[in-house]
Amino acid sequence: MSIKTWNTIKDEVYGEKGTPRRDVLDRDFEAFKIGLMLKKAREEKKLTQEELAELVDKNRAYISRIENNGSNITLKTLFEIVEKGLGGKVKISIEL
Repeated sequence: MSIKTWNTIKDEVYGEKGTPRRDVLDRDFEAFKIGLMLKKAREEKKLTQEELAELVDKNRAYISRIENNGSNITLKTLFEIVEKGLGGKVKISIEL
């Protein structure tokens, strides 16, 4: 039995980078990371989901959904949560 890396498994199961199925996996993972980063930032600010929701005029369930899967967040909402709710700044990069 040989040991495979996560990248090898992704290539074998989802295809190599640039293939449609792999692109979906990578996008979904990036959205998931956004949710985790927002949750971590909220916890570092010692805010509950309810408190953050009030700061950005959203409901707690919406904040929960974003933290568990950031895929349906708009850029406007992302900026509101980070800047207005958490007092931070958003930095976005694009790779070509």
